[in-house]
Amino acid sequence: MSKNQRYLFPTATFINLGLVWPVMEEQPIEQPSKIKRFLKETIRVLRITKKPGLTEYKGLLKVTGIGISIIGLIGFIIFLLKYAFVK
Repeated sequence: MSKNQRYLFPTATFINLGLVWPVMEEQPIEQPSKIKRFLKETIRVLRITKKPGLTEYKGLLKVTGIGISIIGLIGFIIFLLKYAFVK
C-alpha cells in the first residue's frame, strides 16, 4: 500500500475520566479507484451512444406529448370532480 492511499481516521473511542477521545488508526481509502471506475464507465457510455435519427426523434416526441396530455387530462378531471363535490 502506497503512502498516498493511507490516511488517519477515527475508528474507535475510549472513555477516560468521562471524556471521549478518538483513537486514530490507519485505514486505506478507496476513493481514487472509484473515481477511475466512474470515468471509465462514463467514457464507455459516451462511446456507444448515438444521436437519434429524425424518425426516432419524432416518435419520442409523439409519445412524450401523449403522456403529458394524459397526465394533464387526469389532473383536470380531478380538479373538476373536486370543484363539483366540495362546493
